[in-house]
Amino acid sequence: MAGGPRYRVAFRRKREGKTNYRKRMKLLLSEKPRLVVRKTSNHVIAQLVEYSPAGDRVIVSCHSNELKKYGWKGSTSNISSSYLVGLLAGLKAVKKGVKEAVLDIGLLAPTKKSKVFAVLKGSLDAGMRIPHDKEMLPEESRIKGEHITKYAGLLREEKQKKFSKYLERGLELQDLSKHFDKIRERIMGAK
Repeated sequence: MAGGPRYRVAFRRKREGKTNYRKRMKLLLSEKPRLVVRKTSNHVIAQLVEYSPAGDRVIVSCHSNELKKYGWKGSTSNISSSYLVGLLAGLKAVKKGVKEAVLDIGLLAPTKKSKVFAVLKGSLDAGMRIPHDKEMLPEESRIKGEHITKYAGLLREEKQKKFSKYLERGLELQDLSKHFDKIRERIMGAK
């Protein structure tokens, strides 16, 4: 009879709910860099990561705070800023010679037309080739923030409270899509 426990302790990151090793292995088998998208309550982060036996190597990194350098006055955690982060990360990657990648959303749920897929659309528009389903990408009107403008128009009096940060930064909500276009042009021109 064999002695000792019959169970096998899972890897620490799996126990903590931080890594899905099956999904990670499938992504690594593609032998392409991964476009890693993570979101927090206030920011969106996109990185191009390459596998290395010594540890993953970050090729390109982009944080939604970088948009402020280009004059972005909107939120750093909405679909518009997610698209711009993806566009910026994609342009940086293409500049470094990386034109292909696979999307790595980690443990996030793949929700249609969400911020994660707005980052993907931005990277695609920058010239990268990433396998995807067109059905998952958000429409241009949502990327430009037209839904936010429409919602703000319905609020009238409560607008000052709900969108106070936009107004503090000097951005009128009816100008959000024009502002988005201006920032997209600045990013494209800076490449």
